Amino acid sequence: MGQILGAAIVSHHPGLMQCEEFRVLQGAGSDSDLIPGYARLRERIQSVKPDAVLIFDSHWFTTGYHLLDGGDHFKGTYISDEMPWYLHGVPYDYRGCPELAVQIEAVSRERKGYVRNVRHPELGKQYATLNLVKHLQLELTQTPVLTVSSCQNCEWPQFLQSGEDIGEAIRRSDLRVVLLASGALSHKFNGIDWRPNHPRIFHESNVSRPENIESDKAAIELMRQGRHDEILARWDEDYRRKPWEAFGAHYLQMLGAMGGAACQAKGEPLSAYENARGTGNIHVWFNTQPHLSAGALNEFAAGSAASAS
Repeated sequence: MGQILGAAIVSHHPGLMQCEEFRVLQGAGSDSDLIPGYARLRERIQSVKPDAVLIFDSHWFTTGYHLLDGGDHFKGTYISDEMPWYLHGVPYDYRGCPELAVQIEAVSRERKGYVRNVRHPELGKQYATLNLVKHLQLELTQTPVLTVSSCQNCEWPQFLQSGEDIGEAIRRSDLRVVLLASGALSHKFNGIDWRPNHPRIFHESNVSRPENIESDKAAIELMRQGRHDEILARWDEDYRRKPWEAFGAHYLQMLGAMGGAACQAKGEPLSAYENARGTGNIHVWFNTQPHLSAGALNEFAAGSAASAS
């Protein structure tokens, strides 16, 4: 029986792909805390030793279906069509997870859902996936990666449904999976002629609106408490109106896979809350093995590996 070993909301903003000297300059003398946050997240992922990582990509917009990029292997050089002067020449070479993609589509069809698998070898990649592949060193560990799109003609309950189909498919599989919701919280950009409120560009006061900061921090606190039900209760009046990146598709699909409103997985912030072009960014890890302390995760992973061998 498959398992969801853990999950996280993870920032992917393109500034994190620039060299350290540039980031430190932008940070008024110190790097973004999201960078050491990636290392903390790598430790969580490596401690549970997943068979695959599933990324909910808030940049891969699709229409009509939630899509899975179900290829066997992905290799190439990435250039961003959004900012090619800034993010280009990024090599990638990582494994796909086609068996899980097939399983998810089958379960979704059975449940009258809208998740479908595609295997087009020339399908373009998004940096919401690739930045995580690079920073979390999924290439080096040869961890299979499956990317899920954000279907743009959905309402938020339909994102939950997509996640429910994915969670059920994982449970029916024999795979142990980590879920990553790749994207920001509030996602309102500052204007092109905006001037920073604080010399450290990552400082939270540079997020586009004070009310967005307040709302994001309230959501982070609810995540700490495992009160995902309360986040959903506030969705229409608060988080949908800010709005979150991809209207929250990344978080909502992840949450649906973990049980939706019934999920009580508590969030552990792994970075500071930071600005990126006015958007609110943070890494938050959700422990889906609540009976295990952080120190016991290595024993859990070792025991699971031994039982599988």
